[in-house]
Amino acid sequence: MSDMQTMVRTEVGIDDRSYYLAQGQDVEALKRRIEEAARSGPVFVDFTVVGNRSVSVLVSSASRIVFTIETVQYDPRDNGDEEAPYGGLFDGL
Repeated sequence: MSDMQTMVRTEVGIDDRSYYLAQGQDVEALKRRIEEAARSGPVFVDFTVVGNRSVSVLVSSASRIVFTIETVQYDPRDNGDEEAPYGGLFDGL
């Protein structure tokens, strides 16, 4: 029996949408950028999601943001490289 490799995956819920962050994203820096956007007025906040795709979200003081962290099975494609996007389970999220 082999040991399954795992990695930590962070989900960010923003209002009615949910995004899984790509590996290598600085979660604490993203939280700070969201906090700054909520204080300063509507501002776009950019981050990279699973599938190595870029997302821009307009954040305001009325935005609801939830971070959830879980351990999932390791996926070597999930490296945050926007030059190498891939499809799969997370398409359309």
